[in-house]
Amino acid sequence: MARHAEILALIADRRERRPARVLPALDALFQRLAVATAADAPPTEERIWDLWMHHPRREAGEALDLATSDIAARRYDIAETRLTILLRRAPGFAEAWHKRAALYYLLGRDAECLEDIRRTLELEPRHFAAMLHFAEILLGRGARADARYAFFAALTLHPNLARARQGLSDKA
Repeated sequence: MARHAEILALIADRRERRPARVLPALDALFQRLAVATAADAPPTEERIWDLWMHHPRREAGEALDLATSDIAARRYDIAETRLTILLRRAPGFAEAWHKRAALYYLLGRDAECLEDIRRTLELEPRHFAAMLHFAEILLGRGARADARYAFFAALTLHPNLARARQGLSDKA
């Protein structure tokens, strides 16, 4: 429950905090995404993901790409090993934390997922996908109001996130 409160606080403070890696191009993309139409949002989101996946050290970016491929191929143990090694070498790589959180989410390892979501949001306060994973975990725990808050926060960054809109409109 402590992680739950910490993550909610990180989300609440997202506008006051700067990302660990400040990239003017990323700032401009988030400004564009905030006002994008449904047709314009996907290419803008894709460019954001490209920047998040990039790391100044080529080896770190390659390791993340390999781990992402491992997850897609359901080689979860290999992906976890790659990501853990990567995070030891590049602990400031927000997207590596997010990928491992996504892996833990897929595996139903919520406590580990929440820890990595917390780390992701510490490094990249605008990480809308981390907010979505957090909201999904909250829904599973019956914390509907907090899940709605996380969905809403994700929508303030990316107004065209279908899953976040669905999470806000669900009556159950």
